[in-house]
Amino acid sequence: MSTTVDAYQEILAQATKTATPVVIRGGGSKSFYGRPVDGQPLDVSAHAGIIDYSPPELVVTARAGTLLSDLEAALAAENQMLAFEPPHFGPAATLGGAIACGLSGPRRPFSGAARDFVLGITCLNGRGELLRFGGQVMKNVAGYDLSRTLTGSLGTLALMLEISLKVLPRAEQQLTLCRQASGAEATGLFNLWAGRPLPLSAACHSDGRLYLRLSGFEQGVTAAAAALGGDILEDDETFWQGLREQTLPFFAGDTPLWRISVPPASAPLSLAGDTLTDWGGAQRWVRTDQPAGVVREATVAAGGHATRFRDSNRDDVFHPLSNRMLVLQQRLKASFDPAGILNPGRMYNGL
Repeated sequence: MSTTVDAYQEILAQATKTATPVVIRGGGSKSFYGRPVDGQPLDVSAHAGIIDYSPPELVVTARAGTLLSDLEAALAAENQMLAFEPPHFGPAATLGGAIACGLSGPRRPFSGAARDFVLGITCLNGRGELLRFGGQVMKNVAGYDLSRTLTGSLGTLALMLEISLKVLPRAEQQLTLCRQASGAEATGLFNLWAGRPLPLSAACHSDGRLYLRLSGFEQGVTAAAAALGGDILEDDETFWQGLREQTLPFFAGDTPLWRISVPPASAPLSLAGDTLTDWGGAQRWVRTDQPAGVVREATVAAGGHATRFRDSNRDDVFHPLSNRMLVLQQRLKASFDPAGILNPGRMYNGL
């Protein structure tokens, strides 16, 4: 075990004894996400580097402080990729931050979410004890899959040290079709196409235009494009990167940005403001000044949940938990972090 990990263990053990909150920080690219946390900073960006990479096995293991850009460059050199397209939100983005936030890009409904590619995690709990979950193969879990439980936990359960991921080959060909469409028309088409054997890898609607990305073998992509019709978007990689990194014009400005998850076939939500639809209808980005209660009421009516993704108000970020879910979360927190020192309150008050 490295000297760095020894130091982390000592810090966490001492923090547990003194009940001192610890704020885990990697690259800081996603520090805007979640509720604010006060406490002793613990910078883990130095714990970086790819430990093991086997292109034939489609598996990579890296330390949590590894820059996403470095990891993706290593995969690209072998014509492989992180299929869940994690957003960076800045050049300092790390692998640990990506998994801790559990965010996925436009490819998510067609390839899988971040948690679907996590094979194993080595971490430290709130006491500073070293834990290992999973491994480097898909079928390696008996009982609870705690590697995936840590994905999206925002550092409230453990300090991640090493992460093993399944990776995928890059597509032989990719192109994007676009056409004019209303929000309702786009939702209908997305759900129609989702039921067909098409090489879909992204589906988005913004500013009156529908965007559909096709990825796969050249023959299949060409045939699908001919059958679907529409204009071919030049330099489509720039568009999808802008969507993933939230640099498209839609995301500019200070109006609160909500991330709303609903069933893909849901009709456009009756909310004031602008909407960008991603994930083939399952994810709606909404810019609105309407109160949180109004946004969440409309979301619940559609069978979904809403997150206040970017806003100066960070007290009410994630969708309220049911009583049963709150108890489950409290038990999970107590198991990993009994003193409650790890990023306390980052997700919910008291957790």
